[in-house]
Amino acid sequence: MKFKNFTIRLLQPNEGKAFFNLIENNRSRLEDFFAGTVSKTKTLEDTLLYCVEIQKKIKDFSYLPYMITDINTGEFIGLVDVKNINKDLPKAELGSFIDHRYEGKGVVTDATKLVVNHIVEEYKFIKLLCRANARNKGSIAVILKNGFELEGTIRRDYKTTKGEVVDLNYYGRVFN
Repeated sequence: MKFKNFTIRLLQPNEGKAFFNLIENNRSRLEDFFAGTVSKTKTLEDTLLYCVEIQKKIKDFSYLPYMITDINTGEFIGLVDVKNINKDLPKAELGSFIDHRYEGKGVVTDATKLVVNHIVEEYKFIKLLCRANARNKGSIAVILKNGFELEGTIRRDYKTTKGEVVDLNYYGRVFN
């Protein structure tokens, strides 16, 4: 998938170093709400092992990490991931982040729109969910711009890497 000066595609087996660089350059921003990814990518070696695990999850259709790449630099600059996939319903949860250098430019909003359209068409999802802490104004803006609606707040639903237990807003979008 392409838009503006960016491409979006699933993480490939040989892209562990690029994935590590994206996480490393944004680690402090991601620690609290991408805790699993951050904890599995502390070193390049850890990241390469994690990427092997990711490839198995892609094959099993349990996790789909769509990487956003800047065409001009060839660098990964963000991620829209599809997780907690329930094949029976079918539904899934989306998460996303963007490199700090691209924040506020609409890139992750546009990328999320393309990923949503792709996975609904390709995999026939009838519901997608997003979770965000009320303090995360950027993520909430992306979620709302992509047609998701607030379904409710789950209190004390997530533990950050710093040990803080926080409430999460749940947003949903249904499809025919």
